[in-house]
Parts: sequence; C-alpha cells; structure tokens
Amino acid sequence: MAPVLAPGLYIVATPIGNLGDITLRAIATLRACDGVACEDTRVTGRLMKHLGLSKPLWRYDDHASLRDRERLVESMRTRAVALVSDAGTPLISDPGYQLAAAARAQGAAVTTVPGPCAAIAGLTLSGLPSDRFLFAGFLPAKDKARADTLAGLAGIDATLVFYETAPRLAKALAAIDRALPYREVAVAREVTKLFEECRRGLPAGLIAWYEAHPPKGEIVLMVGPPTDHGHEEVDTDALLRAALAEAKPSQAAAAVARATGLDRRALYARALQLK
Repeated sequence: MAPVLAPGLYIVATPIGNLGDITLRAIATLRACDGVACEDTRVTGRLMKHLGLSKPLWRYDDHASLRDRERLVESMRTRAVALVSDAGTPLISDPGYQLAAAARAQGAAVTTVPGPCAAIAGLTLSGLPSDRFLFAGFLPAKDKARADTLAGLAGIDATLVFYETAPRLAKALAAIDRALPYREVAVAREVTKLFEECRRGLPAGLIAWYEAHPPKGEIVLMVGPPTDHGHEEVDTDALLRAALAEAKPSQAAAAVARATGLDRRALYARALQLK
C-alpha cells in the first residue's frame, strides 16, 4: 500500500543515467504524490513509464513565470507536489531553487528525497581529495569571465568541481592550464552510463587526448587543490607521469615545462625514460 503524503513540496532526486539508481523512497514518493513538477515532461514521462506510474506532470524550469510558481506553491497547501529535474538532484545546477524558496517562505512543508548527484558521483570517481571540495556549477562560457572565475577560486584549499559540456571542454581545460598551474585535473564523462569514464592528468595532456577522441555527453570537471611548490623542489616525475597518462612524451614535457618553467628538453628526455 502506498504511503499517504502530507501536503507540501518533495524534492526528489532521479537517475543521472542508469535507471537502476533510483531509490525505493523516490519511487514511493512519485507513486504517492498528487503531481510532479518537472524540467521536461517528455524526459520525466519516460521515467514514469519505466516505473509503471502515471501522474499529472507540470512543466517547471528556469523559464517558468512567477505565476506558474505561485500556482504550484498554492497547490502545496492541499497537495503533495514532487519536484524532479531531468537527471540528478533538483536545485544542484538544475531548476527548483526559487520554487523551494517560495514554498518555504509561504510555510509549505519541504522534504528532500536524496539520491543521485553527478557532482558527487564524479568526485568519487576522480581519486582527487574529497575531504574538502567546492561545487561551483558551470564555468562561464565567455573567456574573460571564465578566467576571472578561476582566478577567484585559485586560493581555495579544496578540490574544485564543475559541470561542463563536451563542446566547451577544451576551452575550459586551457583556461585551467593558464589559471591553475600544477593542478591535476579529472574529467568524468557519461557517469553511470554504459561508456562511463574518468581521466586524470595535467590539462595539456587531457586536451591532447580529447582532441584525438572528441568527447560526448555531460561532464563533471574537477581540479585538485593547490599544492605549495614555493621554492621547494618540484616533483617533476609525478607531474610527468600524470601528463604521460594522457599524452605523448613531447606533449607531456611541454605541459610540465609550461607549468614549472623547467627546461623542456630535459623534461622530454626524462619523459622518455619514464615512458
């Protein structure tokens, strides 16, 4: 027997790729709610069909009008409204923040039904430090704004986590290469899907890889925390090994030379030995 839900807003996380990742509680909530506010009714409709559920679907995204939001909040006085995005956890670089804030301001009960989140899944795949991290959403599309954003985040002692699109990945990696030297980067792609992968290395090496293997799908882009090289000896072997994971010796040497200021020819010779 399905549980009876009290009126209010239920923020429901849905799979980011693999439909098997939906939680039992999410299914129970979608089964018992009075309707679903969703980013795209076609996407949510397919999920509901997969689950064998049928509910009213109300489109709600970042372009929804104030009146649409007011209607949904008003309905929460007597109905249980589930909020989902196309994939993952609503509000996390997805629609829903204004709706949740308005619901709370009007005294509606707000409940979270946690589950998949691409940022967290990507971080666990990356192997980068996860004890402290900052999720910064999407990097700006414009070059100067992207550079300014990275400069503002440079001093934060934590792994940086971004969402990115495949067509913009090369520009994002190049900007990271310029703004955050020495930082190891991880690119998680198609998380939870059939072709899931996570690649790590210096930005230049990753750029070379993705130039040869154009990426597809949605991406979680992560940058390791700052390392204080200062005047201490730089572990060039570690930097070279990271670059060699994704690039040819000449490209790896060039990337480390650019990051450290060391002689490129000497680095190339060492890269050949390590390779």
